[in-house]
Amino acid sequence: MAKWTAFPYDAAEYTYDAAALKKKWARLHAGDAEPLPKDDKVLAAWALYHAGDFQKAVEAGLKAGGAGITVANKAQCIYANYLEKSEKTKLALFLEAAERAEAQMAEDPKNANAFYLAAYAIGRYSQGISVAKALTQGLGAKVKTALETAIKLQPKHADAHIALGTFHAEVIDKVGSLLARTQGASKDAGLTAFKTALKLNPASAIARVEYANGLVMLDGDKKMKEAEKLYAEAAECEPLDAMERLDVEMAKAELED
Repeated sequence: MAKWTAFPYDAAEYTYDAAALKKKWARLHAGDAEPLPKDDKVLAAWALYHAGDFQKAVEAGLKAGGAGITVANKAQCIYANYLEKSEKTKLALFLEAAERAEAQMAEDPKNANAFYLAAYAIGRYSQGISVAKALTQGLGAKVKTALETAIKLQPKHADAHIALGTFHAEVIDKVGSLLARTQGASKDAGLTAFKTALKLNPASAIARVEYANGLVMLDGDKKMKEAEKLYAEAAECEPLDAMERLDVEMAKAELED
């Protein structure tokens, strides 16, 4: 495995020992509703993930197996999304994570995060190759079904609600609302999903960023003020781990544009 780009911020604040991680678990996992692992090796892999050591988190998660696959997939997806510079490598990382998550779905069909991370990886891959192209390959239906299954398995999965909102907004933005209906996408469903996510995880920066992006995709300049307010709120969120820090920095960058 080639050396991955390092997390570009100071990770000291996000470095948790086992006891501290258990204490902060509910808040750190308010987005993905992942249950606290029983296996110490899986917990250690999550500690690496939260500290932004994504490559080591993938290695440790794969080595631990079982629930460790979830850490590995999430670490790989977050790394690919935020830090990988090469577009080709990024797409390959998403595809690899999607394959692992789909295998996990088959093996553990009650695991909400197997479905969510498969959807996340396929969704980001689709954005990379162009949403319109992905829809012709049937990837849109795959993403939507996996997200709806994740929510059915874990209704409090805020991140799955965010991703579902993004799915509806992206499809409408790229193919128009009439064609979007053939993909099962609608503006109302998208907005409801974003609002639900924020209700479930009110401290989330990414829920605000994606909601803001969704508003602009769905309503353009009319919603720019509302979107800017959401970006500003996201920029003020207090990050508790590396991923949240990357989300907050992304919100700040949006405000500067």
